[in-house]
Amino acid sequence: MKRVIIFLIVLISLGFVFWVLANEPVTVYNTEDWEFTIPFGKSYNYADILVQRAVDGDTLKLENGERVRLIGIDTPEMHESEKLYRDSQRTGQDTTTIQKLGRRAYEFTKKLVEGKRVSLEFDVEKYDKYNRLLAYVYLKDGGIFVNAEIVKQGYASLMTIPPNVKYADLFSKLYREARENRRGLWK
Repeated sequence: MKRVIIFLIVLISLGFVFWVLANEPVTVYNTEDWEFTIPFGKSYNYADILVQRAVDGDTLKLENGERVRLIGIDTPEMHESEKLYRDSQRTGQDTTTIQKLGRRAYEFTKKLVEGKRVSLEFDVEKYDKYNRLLAYVYLKDGGIFVNAEIVKQGYASLMTIPPNVKYADLFSKLYREARENRRGLWK
């Protein structure tokens, strides 16, 4: 009896730990014929979820509090960060100019998605090292492919990080067209 109680305490504790880490129900598969699910955590319907706000030009905050990093694109930095200084050294632009461009990209993304319902599509990796969701985002009303639209309108550069490369060719084409036609930040 004592072993059963200890086993249950350990099982419940592990379920709680997985819930905290994964924030999703935990399923443990022992064999092909047997499944055990620990019903802790939350599941979200990523096919229909509200964008609470745009954090910057390539990051969104959802109604459930999660942040989404748009796969395949990169917008200029708005805020002081190590990346801002790296981008300044890499491009030769001063940080103030980069931040102004970042603000323009943010404003575009904000108008496009803030307060709207979206659908998320995932690629190979679902999270980045900062625990943000990595996704391709589509507006529920009108079906606009958000990642592609930001590139198409000239507010983002390309950031292809394998293995998440499903739309890399499309983004590359849209990027070239935006630059050639001097759209968005390329004016």
